[in-house]
Amino acid sequence: MKILVTGGAGFIGSHVVDGYIADGHEVLVVDNLSTGKPANLNPNARFFELDICDPKAGDLIRTEKPDVVNHHAAQMDVRRSVADPLFDAEVNILGTIRLLLAARDAGVKRFLFVSSGGAAYGEQEIFPAPETHPTWPVSPYGVSKRSGELYAFFFMNEYKLPFTAFRYANVYGPRQDPHGEAGVVA
Repeated sequence: MKILVTGGAGFIGSHVVDGYIADGHEVLVVDNLSTGKPANLNPNARFFELDICDPKAGDLIRTEKPDVVNHHAAQMDVRRSVADPLFDAEVNILGTIRLLLAARDAGVKRFLFVSSGGAAYGEQEIFPAPETHPTWPVSPYGVSKRSGELYAFFFMNEYKLPFTAFRYANVYGPRQDPHGEAGVVA
């Protein structure tokens, strides 16, 4: 299968790329390297230094016609989302919509969207939170991630583009930056 991974030079995305390569898939990585690191890139993947908000990222999907788009790229800093909600929405909402449009146009078979395991829920009422837990995000980041899920749902219903949303929580391990927003466990 041909799989395009956005954010494939990042902490989590790079491990996903490694797994796809190990399973014998052809992998394309789109990353603007704003937080991703060149050292994380798998040499067996084809790398494109692009921002998901750049129309060239959509053009790449339309040209390459991957079977799957695995969307990890994001503005992931909750504090930055509060300080600059417009930037957060431009990257996380509009960037996702641009990718969904390109995936629809290219006939992508599945869109995998990385959401948030905590920020989408807001103030949690039930522990552990089931997938059916109400989602009332209390940060622009949480709003943007939940919006991405809803847009993907719209594209599935309107254009028959299957999607899966992943709500990762407290991921940690090799390649994690212990000084960043998500460095709690590290």
